[in-house]
Amino acid sequence: QLQLVESGGGLVQPGGSLRLSCAASGDTLDYYNIGWFRQAPGKEREGVSCISRSGSSTNYADSVKGRFTISRDNAKNTVYLQMSSLKPEDTAIYYCAAIRQLLFTVCALQPRWDFWGQGTQVTVSS
Repeated sequence: QLQLVESGGGLVQPGGSLRLSCAASGDTLDYYNIGWFRQAPGKEREGVSCISRSGSSTNYADSVKGRFTISRDNAKNTVYLQMSSLKPEDTAIYYCAAIRQLLFTVCALQPRWDFWGQGTQVTVSS
């Protein structure tokens, strides 16, 4: 059973940067596509970014394209989300999720994933 734990959230000023980590245990992460999602109070969950097993396929929401970068280090069983030029509207709880893939599959920000982490809070405010 795969387990995911997010870390790296916190309080940052507008225009600042944060790097989120999604650490996996219980299985080898290179068999999974990984996605990042976020949910702000009173809003629906939003897909942010995803990455395929080897990292050859990535996808970003229009709202974060050019500001966020997803990457993975399968040797460390960890996926990262580097966030820059942060805006107050980026404030949310950020979750990572995993879906097992038998073959290479392009990542997609669809709602159904096999495993979810507990989330980490990101607050962008002056």
